[in-house]
Amino acid sequence: MKKPEIPEDGVNRVTIEVEDGYSAAERLDVLVTTRLPKISRSRVKRLISDQAVLLNGAPAKASAIVPPGSVVEVTFPHPPRPPAGPEDIPLDVLYEDEDILVVNKPAGMVVHPAAGHDSGTLVNALLGRYQNLPTSRGPTHRPGIVHRLDKDTTGVMVVARNENAMTILGKVFHDHDIEREYIALAWGDFLKDRGTINAPIARHIGDRKRFAVHESGKQAVTHWKVLERFGFVTMLALRLETGRTHQIRVHLEHKGHPVFGDNTYGGRMHGLARLTSRQRELGRNLLADLTRQALHARLLSFIHPGTSERVCFSSELPSDMQHVVDQLRGSIPI
Repeated sequence: MKKPEIPEDGVNRVTIEVEDGYSAAERLDVLVTTRLPKISRSRVKRLISDQAVLLNGAPAKASAIVPPGSVVEVTFPHPPRPPAGPEDIPLDVLYEDEDILVVNKPAGMVVHPAAGHDSGTLVNALLGRYQNLPTSRGPTHRPGIVHRLDKDTTGVMVVARNENAMTILGKVFHDHDIEREYIALAWGDFLKDRGTINAPIARHIGDRKRFAVHESGKQAVTHWKVLERFGFVTMLALRLETGRTHQIRVHLEHKGHPVFGDNTYGGRMHGLARLTSRQRELGRNLLADLTRQALHARLLSFIHPGTSERVCFSSELPSDMQHVVDQLRGSIPI
């Protein structure tokens, strides 16, 4: 039985083909450990838990039995990146004390260094502002970071300034003991004024950079409420019970109402062909002006790690989203 080779840099994907005549009924974690003897079973279990191991194209549990003829794909994470360096980057500070910093993150700013984004991140800006920030546990260097917003999502973020604040805020976010409200512009009109999307989210089977609703995923709950209707676009307020990656964007796409302008989840050209000629022209013009998904983290409320009192921070719609809203309002006959 030929054992697949693990790439030297530990970054690539390894494919394990289970022969049709293979008779042993092995668990997924046992089979991967057997075929890839250079990695430990505990690491294999972590990879499976992180949904980096696909069984016949879908995430599976470590205890899943692998039938003959199966294909198992193992994706190894990138090696740890070198520590980020300080940079003189201005920040829109909403609040600051000895425990926390609250900022209004702009569109286009990545939260921490990653492939293709070695500088200009929020972490670089924080290191340029503070000398001693606590570092989150894990393989990456993320000083002060306890939660994230997507690169092109704007809005309120809190940063921990000391170890105590990081520990407490980390637990707060882990336990979902926070209030988060987002404003989104979504394609289409909604039949109801409010509702809840309860659908598990996992990595997309065909594209590891995307996520999708899948029964094997982690529970994800999003509450939404219509704020304003513009015919072919609706402004929503959304509150999260869970904090899955791309949660709002994935849930709205799943319901057929992708976030306006979202190139990753079908929000650039969605439904244009079904609009009137006037709406289609307006939609195209607005998409030309808006170069990102129309999603803004408007409100963040949590227990302050220093005072143990609940605090609440909010920010107004950024100018690009406000421009879209103003144009949509102006297009509706009075």
